[in-house]
Amino acid sequence: MRYRISGPAKADIAAILRRSEELHGAAARIRYRACLIAALRRIASGPMGQPSIDRSELAPGLRSFHIRHSLQESSAQPVARPVHVIFYRLGVGRGVEVVRVLHERMEPRRHVDPDE
Repeated sequence: MRYRISGPAKADIAAILRRSEELHGAAARIRYRACLIAALRRIASGPMGQPSIDRSELAPGLRSFHIRHSLQESSAQPVARPVHVIFYRLGVGRGVEVVRVLHERMEPRRHVDPDE
């Protein structure tokens, strides 16, 4: 299955990677990017599987996946403690639409638009 990244999610990812590099250096940015890609691929291969969580209380059909669950699938040296959650839904044609990528401490109700 394929995935598509929404505009807000692209902005989230860009900000996450920029901040990772600012705080931990270019090598950390590369490792975190690999972790994010591994998580996106895992979601695309089994969007309804474990350990994704039904988040329909936020928006119809919405699910979330914490990227820590894809650490072993990353092609780079592992990230010590990934802290982001991918919010997604099955899109048109049964592909996966990534809606947002948020820090685990962020309140998703403030950042996920149920009408989008």
